[in-house]
Amino acid sequence: MNAADAAATTTTTATRTLLSSPYKGSKKANGGRNDVNVIGSKKKGVNGNGDVHCWNASFMKWTLDDVVYVARYHRIPCFFAAGLFFFMYVEYTLRMVPDSSPPFDLGFIVTRSFHRALASWPELNTLLAALNTVFVGMQSVYIIGTWLVEGRPRASIAALFMFTCRGILGYSTQLPLPQEFVGSGVDFPVGNVSFFLFFSGHVAGSVIASLDMRRMQRWSLAWLFDTLNVLQAVRLLGTRGHYTIDLAVGVGSGILFDLLAGKYEEWKRKSALVSDTMKEGKPAKLKP
Repeated sequence: MNAADAAATTTTTATRTLLSSPYKGSKKANGGRNDVNVIGSKKKGVNGNGDVHCWNASFMKWTLDDVVYVARYHRIPCFFAAGLFFFMYVEYTLRMVPDSSPPFDLGFIVTRSFHRALASWPELNTLLAALNTVFVGMQSVYIIGTWLVEGRPRASIAALFMFTCRGILGYSTQLPLPQEFVGSGVDFPVGNVSFFLFFSGHVAGSVIASLDMRRMQRWSLAWLFDTLNVLQAVRLLGTRGHYTIDLAVGVGSGILFDLLAGKYEEWKRKSALVSDTMKEGKPAKLKP
C-alpha cells in the first residue's frame, strides 16, 4: 500500500460519523432510533472534492417529532424567535422620530410621575442624589478592595476595561442631554460637571461588583447591590440623567467586561506557567 492509499484509508476512517437528529432520537415505526451510521469519504461530493450535496443538509433529516420536541423543550429560543419576527414587524412599520422632536424613551414615559415629583421637590432630588453617590462609593470601595485587600484583581480589571470602553464610546457618540434633565450638585460626578450619557457607568460598576460577590458566595450582599442598582436605574430615568438604552447597555457591559477580565486572568496564568516550565527545561502541561 503506497502513501496515497494509506492517507485515503485514514481519511475515510476519520470521517466516520454518527448522524442523528440534532435534538433527539426519533422513534421509527419498528421501534428503532432514527440514527444512521454513515461512512463519509472526501471522494463523495458534487465534483469529487469533498463538497456536501444539498440533500445531505441537516434540516433535510428533521421530522415533525423534532419540531414538536423543540417547541416543548426549547421554549426560550422559541420565545426569542417569535420576538425576532415581532420586532421586525415593529421596526419596518414604525414611523421614525422627526429631528425636531426629542427622542422617544419608554423609560421616561414609565417614570413620568416620578420625574414631576423630583422636579417640583428639589430637596427630595438632592437626598436621592446623595444616596446614589454613596452607593457609587460603595461600589468603588468593594471593587478596589477585592484587589488591594483580598488580592483578587478581576473586578478591578473589569472596571478598568469598562470605563475605558465607556470613554471611547461616550466620546465617539455624544448624545444630547434630555431637555427635562433634573441635576444636583451632590450627584456623582459631584459638582454638576459634564458626563457621557452612553453608557451608564453607575449600572455597569454595580453589576461588576455583584458578579464578584456571587463568585465569592456573598449572596446577601449581591442581592442588596442588585436591589440598589434597580432603584438607581429608576432614579436615573426619573432625573433624565440617562436614557433607557444607557442603562440596558450598562448591565450588558458589566457582564461582558467581567467575562473578559476572567479571560485575561486565565491567559496570564497560562503564560506564566509556560514561562516557568520553559525556564526549568520541562514541557508545559496546561489544563484544558
